[in-house]
Amino acid sequence: MITRKGIRFYLNDELVELVDVQPQQTVLDYLRLECRLRGTKEGCAEGDCGACTVLVGRLDARGELRYEAVNACIRFLASLDGTHLVTVEQLAGPEQPLHPVQQAMVDHHASQCGFCTPGFVMSLYGLWLQRPMSEVADIEQALQGNLCRCTGYASLIRAAQAVHEYGAAGEDPLLCEAEAMREKLRALHDGACVVMETSKGRAILPASADDLVEVLESEPRAILVSGSTDVGLWATKFLRDMPVMVFLNRIQDLHRLEVEKDRIVLGAGVSYTEAEPVILAHFPQLKDLWNRIGGRQVRNMGTIGGNIANGSPIGDTPPALIALGASVGLRGPRGRRLLSLEDFFIDYGKQDRASDEFVEYIDIPRLGAGDRYAVYKISKRFDEDISAVLGAFRVSVADGVVVDARIAYGGMAATPRRALAVEGRLVGRPFTRGTVEDAMQAYEEDFKPLSDWRASAEYRLTVARNLLLRFWAETEGQAPVRVRELVHE
Repeated sequence: MITRKGIRFYLNDELVELVDVQPQQTVLDYLRLECRLRGTKEGCAEGDCGACTVLVGRLDARGELRYEAVNACIRFLASLDGTHLVTVEQLAGPEQPLHPVQQAMVDHHASQCGFCTPGFVMSLYGLWLQRPMSEVADIEQALQGNLCRCTGYASLIRAAQAVHEYGAAGEDPLLCEAEAMREKLRALHDGACVVMETSKGRAILPASADDLVEVLESEPRAILVSGSTDVGLWATKFLRDMPVMVFLNRIQDLHRLEVEKDRIVLGAGVSYTEAEPVILAHFPQLKDLWNRIGGRQVRNMGTIGGNIANGSPIGDTPPALIALGASVGLRGPRGRRLLSLEDFFIDYGKQDRASDEFVEYIDIPRLGAGDRYAVYKISKRFDEDISAVLGAFRVSVADGVVVDARIAYGGMAATPRRALAVEGRLVGRPFTRGTVEDAMQAYEEDFKPLSDWRASAEYRLTVARNLLLRFWAETEGQAPVRVRELVHE
């Protein structure tokens, strides 16, 4: 294994080389404290408010350069190796005219108090580069991860709609110089494993899955960092001691995305954004869920493999994938193994993964001809919120009779879990309202949820039951079920 002692990346127009990077150092702290680039703000330090939004350009699995809005507050500096970091200062210098996005913000009075403005500018800049003439729905989705305390979203949307009047995206320096930057980044990808020893720990960046196997053989207790949308909070909020951190974002082996005749295979490092076109093409029922996983910045950073590997009982993707019958591929020094995703989760904070193993890929079977499938997320806030309850349903019906059922929930137990007793009351019976209402009585056999600040146990059970009835009504083409009919007596 070839090793290198430091990271290299471009910050706006300059090449940066650092050899003494603390593993827990964030991009935000680096920009504000060391570079004095203070346009990037700290609002929440947990990837929620978007005041810290920057763009990161990276080479994807095909070698193409893509720029994505990310949260600098939970993005670790070490993970920037081989990338191009763009901050709000790059859009217009002190003696230069404002960038089209900035001028639109001024003219449409969208700056409000101004604190969150740089984050909004960067999110809209990223959108403008991809879709210069965006619809309102695209703008709203791009701004999911940006919170304005001044309640001025109408002016922000008007500014976003008007950006094209101030300039053409194709003339933006970032796009005009994209080919040159692509070649610069390619030159930085030397295939070396980066190892940085500091007074506060060790940061390791494997270049391949084979490197990762070798690293975990010698460092089985290392913290694996994929998108850092969870681990970032371990550093900024929980102040956890993480002396050895292994960053996975450089491993192209983990970015495989294959569509086969009967299944889809996603590498564990595939982000929500990367997976979105394929997932929605083959599972359009997941569109509403996918667009509510964090904000755009979180979906650009977060990975499906990371969402599974951290074992959270309220992760959004595990119930949806369990209902589909997905499997997870693990790899370590002793080789590879494949196990059912539902069997991967053992108990709260405990998964069937040895300390020297990592999630390599997720295998997702395609839906059959008679399969009905839906996923519902219930949360206090519609956008960018953690689920109180998430229900996923896949029912196979032939000649009006249920021949198979897989129903999985998040937020109802210590792990994502199937409703086996409920399924048992469906299989072999007609898929009618009467059958469904009978199955609704079995939820207490499957779940004993906790009460917390997101929801009470009673609420969770009621919602879980009602989601099954909603699934039946929607997939059977029935009239919408009125709220009062959904209340469990």
